[in-house]
Amino acid sequence: MQTTDVRRSRRTGPPAHEGGIRVKADPPPAGGTAVFPYPILFRDTRFLVIDKPAGLPVHPGPRGGASVEDAFALLPRRKLGGPWLAHRLDADTAGCLLIALRKQALMAAQACFAEGTARKTYWAIVRGQPASDHGHVDLPLRRVSTAATGWRMVADSRGDPALTAWRVLGRGGALSWLELTLRSGRTHQARVHCAAIGCPIVGDALYGNDDGQRLNLLARGLSLPVEPPVVATAEPPAHMRDSLRACGWTP
Repeated sequence: MQTTDVRRSRRTGPPAHEGGIRVKADPPPAGGTAVFPYPILFRDTRFLVIDKPAGLPVHPGPRGGASVEDAFALLPRRKLGGPWLAHRLDADTAGCLLIALRKQALMAAQACFAEGTARKTYWAIVRGQPASDHGHVDLPLRRVSTAATGWRMVADSRGDPALTAWRVLGRGGALSWLELTLRSGRTHQARVHCAAIGCPIVGDALYGNDDGQRLNLLARGLSLPVEPPVVATAEPPAHMRDSLRACGWTP
């Protein structure tokens, strides 16, 4: 795993810079070394895009355990607060996650997401074979909750608009490799929309089958039309690679 390793200079005092990011630890670890724990896909003075591991929540949860926000102490602190998560990923989804380092950058990113100009692409390994090689799903989504089963998202005309474009990148036996472009950012959108076309994502026990596998969903690419642009691409996690190869992917 790639890490950002920044050491404090004994001659100059302040932390060194690594790719425009001043990294510090509070308190500093033994030996004076601060290590950012997640691979960095893009960085400048405004934004950081990390490759979030599958299974890691972005926020601390009531049950405890690690989260992305735990590492924010290693990033620059501003007078107005921050850093901030500019969007969210499900805990079980791997890949591109945008962190804003400045308040103005956060507002610019939120505007891109709200206006639909941010481009978010996902890779999914799904069960089944779509009838065509491309299409789109236009299904509003609404959150429902029961005491017995907890909460989930359902397709409902009373819900929030949700649009996903999809295309087949490869096929292999009972599996298909899809590229999903989310035109909106609803919770569980990719998962519900894949299930809606009869092709649930491998490892999705909530909207598909409990096959004992990890969720095969990757936030593959993220781009924001800010100046200068933000562009990041994440490589597939280890648990998706065998299925991707079976569908024709080559590293």
